[in-house]
Amino acid sequence: MTNAQFGDTTWLRQEGHVAVVEFDRPPNNFVSVELIRDIADALDIVDQNKEIRVSLLCSVGKNFSAGADLASPTGVGGEGMSGIGPLYEQAVRLFSARKPIVATVQGAAVGAGLGLALVADFRIAAPEARFAANFVKLGFHPGFAITHTLPRLVGQQRAALMCLTGRRIKGEEAVGFGLADVLAPLSRLRHEAMALCLEIAEAAPLAVAATRATLRQGLVEAVRSQTAHELSEQTWLRQTADFAEGVRSVNERRPGVFIGA
Repeated sequence: MTNAQFGDTTWLRQEGHVAVVEFDRPPNNFVSVELIRDIADALDIVDQNKEIRVSLLCSVGKNFSAGADLASPTGVGGEGMSGIGPLYEQAVRLFSARKPIVATVQGAAVGAGLGLALVADFRIAAPEARFAANFVKLGFHPGFAITHTLPRLVGQQRAALMCLTGRRIKGEEAVGFGLADVLAPLSRLRHEAMALCLEIAEAAPLAVAATRATLRQGLVEAVRSQTAHELSEQTWLRQTADFAEGVRSVNERRPGVFIGA
């Protein structure tokens, strides 16, 4: 049996053929380099354990992940763009995991938090779930390979709708979009996720791994290439007046007043 802690944020416990990978970074599970590294380290252990066939990725608290904190001096964007490249390096590690992942989304999966949810093969969402690629509301460019993984999942048109408006998609609508696979009340969210994990674990593990690798063929390379492009676009947008206004508007909880400069 495997049970382990990774950094201050992430825990792994084995339940039969299922690994429960749980993270907790209060108050809103903001994405950081350390958090993504800890989750990637846990998934590396999962890949090395022949008894484990599938992972359940879940978080503690009201939100799955409210994204990367770009506005606070202590957030991942607090020192300009220097923290974003390392974040994306760790993101590539997540997509390199070889075994299926089922994620539970109980609240916000916003920005980089959406990117993290899209690492999983399946998402079990509560009605209270909120999926959003809200970067344009910050005067910023999407990251975490969302510009590749989101259209791959929901289609180009729906991805464009989410990315160009920053619109929030709630749990029930997310199932209709194909963004989530199962809708379940909060009280049964992990139960339904575990049920799917057990269904996957009942199948022949070598066949599951081979089939998944075929379905995701080229994904890691695409994520690596796409995050490099996203980082380039984010870097110049970071210098704009609109980004500064976007950060102010988020801090002041109001719509941004953008000027296109």
